Amino acid sequence: MITTKYRLYSCILVCLVAVATLVAQTPRRQEAVEGYIRKHCKEAIRQMDRYSVPASITMAQGIVETGAGRSSLAKDFNNHFGIKCHRSWSGKRTYKTDDAPNECFRSYDKWEDSYEDHSIFLKNKRYLSLYALRSDDYRGWAKGLQMAGYATDKGYANRLIQIIETYELYALDGGKYPLWMGDDKSFNRPEPSPQRRQTHRVQTPQRPIYMSYGLYYVLADPGDNLQRIADDVGASAKKLARYNDVPLDMTFQEGDIIYLEKKHSRATESYKSHVVTIGDSMYSIAQRYGIRLEQLYKMNNKDEDYVPTEGDVLRLR
Repeated sequence: MITTKYRLYSCILVCLVAVATLVAQTPRRQEAVEGYIRKHCKEAIRQMDRYSVPASITMAQGIVETGAGRSSLAKDFNNHFGIKCHRSWSGKRTYKTDDAPNECFRSYDKWEDSYEDHSIFLKNKRYLSLYALRSDDYRGWAKGLQMAGYATDKGYANRLIQIIETYELYALDGGKYPLWMGDDKSFNRPEPSPQRRQTHRVQTPQRPIYMSYGLYYVLADPGDNLQRIADDVGASAKKLARYNDVPLDMTFQEGDIIYLEKKHSRATESYKSHVVTIGDSMYSIAQRYGIRLEQLYKMNNKDEDYVPTEGDVLRLR
């Protein structure tokens, strides 16, 4: 009996330690990611201006490939994007087991060189089709990178999208800091002329309003924001942010759904599950079916670190 009780107490103790460790890891991981963004975001903007790669994509790739700057490849060899040597590389090298033993990776004198080389690397012909996308189409870029074979991870695109949306990295594509950084000033990029801004406002039409799943919604124009949408439909920008599970400074892509009222706690009876495809995020799935984001996580017993991977099946009700 004593042995049984001892084993039971030991099991409980191990479980409590595991839970405490998991809880402690999340703030540390978030702190590491935010620190990485603060240190490297200006360089991502500079690279975007020079080579037209969205800064949000550059930052998200750097976070994924380095574990927010903590990988040995980044710390010891300044390689932030996991770029291997290939035949054309004549610079410094290091060797590391990755997909195969003892693979050759590029090594740099400073981390800025890695960012520059990453931009040049994406000029490879296999990625050229991505430059036909809008400069703020981070979802299209994420899907395109995975489909072009940048990484073997089936969830790579979805991982990039989730990081961009979680840390508001889309703000970088407009030359601004994410709102959570507490400084919304621009990166000394030229402001559009007053005439251009005025023309844009005049040309913005009043929104057609649609209904789906019993919810009213509008479709975003390219580069839309909540205040502009709120002005068009006579609503509060803060309420729209709450209804759509987004920060107040969110910039939308053409065709994004913006609900004008609170979403449901589960999908309608016709939609019981969703099979994840490339480019899906928990946010995009929640918007697609008119479900509150926190409810989608709860229904599927997932936390905010979960990244949907192609082929995953998620409950909708």
